Amino acid sequence: MKEDQTRLVSGLESLLSTRTHTDLPICAVVDVLIVMDWTVKIFGKFKVPTIGFFTSGACSAAMELATWKYGGDFRLLQGLPEHMALTESDLKRRPGGPHGGGGGGGNSSSPGGPRKIGPPNPGERPPWVDDVKESIALMINTCDDLERPFIDYLANEVGKPVCGVGPLLPELYWKSAGSLVRDGEIRSNRKSNVTEDEVISWLDSKPKKSVLYVSFGSELGPTMEEYPHLANALEEWTGPFIWVIQPGSGRPGPPRQLSGSDVEEGYFPSGLQEKVGERGLIIRGWAPQLLILSHPSTGGFLSHCGWNSTAEAIGRGVPFLAWPIRGDQYYNAKLVVSHLKIGYIVSDDMSKMITKDNLTKGIERLMGDEEMKGRAAIICSKFKDGFPSTSLGSLDAFKNFINQRIG
Repeated sequence: MKEDQTRLVSGLESLLSTRTHTDLPICAVVDVLIVMDWTVKIFGKFKVPTIGFFTSGACSAAMELATWKYGGDFRLLQGLPEHMALTESDLKRRPGGPHGGGGGGGNSSSPGGPRKIGPPNPGERPPWVDDVKESIALMINTCDDLERPFIDYLANEVGKPVCGVGPLLPELYWKSAGSLVRDGEIRSNRKSNVTEDEVISWLDSKPKKSVLYVSFGSELGPTMEEYPHLANALEEWTGPFIWVIQPGSGRPGPPRQLSGSDVEEGYFPSGLQEKVGERGLIIRGWAPQLLILSHPSTGGFLSHCGWNSTAEAIGRGVPFLAWPIRGDQYYNAKLVVSHLKIGYIVSDDMSKMITKDNLTKGIERLMGDEEMKGRAAIICSKFKDGFPSTSLGSLDAFKNFINQRIG
């Protein structure tokens, strides 16, 4: 990692040094969580203004900042909506690093020295706070329609413009609003035990809003001890479901392919498909998530609440049973549950193992809540014309901001 970053530093400096003053970029949009800590000095050396870019949502960044400022105690967070007040359950998180196929935690050595990677724990100083001090503005992968209070909070706290320019999902997703999205046109050559046509055929056979979609990230998920509880809950539930299981599920550490191995050992619910028959569809490997979320038969999403998956489901009117695993996922879940009110949290104490009882109650509650499905549909209707107009407006405002600075 250190050698790679050293080469990137050298390459970036070499690239900029070959440019004349008039040929330098007018600004650089830089990922705050991945590269900003070591690129900001280089761009500063060549007097290229930087824009800090958050690939996640505004709520997670705002909550990270607010919990650090106010010490992580459970109280109202000044400047944020009252319903986002910290509770005891918000502060109860499972100790230790990521699990269930997650990537490694700890520190990474950047050219500037050791640096903790991953989101901060509640009350910790967010690493990006120092990184964005020299930026002239911030961009966030969200839109005013979903997170305006949190965008405004960040703008007030950092004292510079903050633009919601997303959610940055595939163009086909936005162009297909109100119809099925064919993931294969975007993400081809992925390994799976089913085809898109088989998934469509299965979904077509199910009643409207009746299917529970269960999927976690490719690198994060439940533990090996929790997966059997999920399998038992799905077996006991009487409704239809799709369960996507990644190779290596439940196994701690990064995916095997990152370490050069082709073998992924992990959990698989052997025998469950035979027990549930046509009521369930178990997908091993890649699944056409955009297609599933956009199908009218899908009525709920059991999710870790990674930001992209969260935005994809919101834009298709699918409510959540939130099972966050680490970092910003907890705040994404809080956005869904407390602010947008289109989901339930799987447990009031996320520091403990999730059980069959937690899941059974959560699934029944989610799939039986017609009012929540209605709220999700109302929010979805804001995107009926495709990519958010508020984000297009933010991009225009950003362009004017840059033109004024260089004019």
